[in-house]
Amino acid sequence: MSSNVYVEAQMLIRKPIEVVFEAFINPEVTTNFWFTKSTGKLEEGKTVTWEWEMYGVKNVVNVHQIIPNQLIKTVWGEPSVNVDYEFKTMEKGTLVVIKSYGFTQTGEEMLRQVNDNTGGFTTVLDGCKAYLEHGINLRLIEDKFPSK
Repeated sequence: MSSNVYVEAQMLIRKPIEVVFEAFINPEVTTNFWFTKSTGKLEEGKTVTWEWEMYGVKNVVNVHQIIPNQLIKTVWGEPSVNVDYEFKTMEKGTLVVIKSYGFTQTGEEMLRQVNDNTGGFTTVLDGCKAYLEHGINLRLIEDKFPSK
C-alpha cells in the first residue's frame, strides 16, 4: 500500500520550454547533467534503462505518459515510485516541477526515501539549469557521493 506522501522539487530554467522538455527526454542532453547512460529516448509506453556508471547503478524507467512540452509521467526506482515531470512556460523561462509519490516504505525508511528523493531531484534541477543556461556540466551527480 502506498502513502499520501510526496516529494516536490522545482526550478525556473531560463530557456524556452521546448529546449527544457527535450533535455529531459533526450539522453544526449540529459547525460550532461544527470545519468551517464540510457538505452533510449523517453517515449510514451516505452521502457528504458538509465545508468549511473560511476556508482554501478541502473534503474528501469517505465514511461506512462508524455504530453509534449507539458508532462512526462514515469514509474521507476527500487522499490518503484511515480515520478512526474511538469513543464510550465513562465515570463523568464520554464518552470520544471518534479513530483515523486507512491512510496511504500514506512517510518525511518520512508523518511530516508523522501530525503533522498528531495535532495536527488533538487540536484538534478540545479545541474540542468547550469547546463542549459551556461553550458556547464557541474558534475553534481558524480560528486554528490565521491569515492574515497
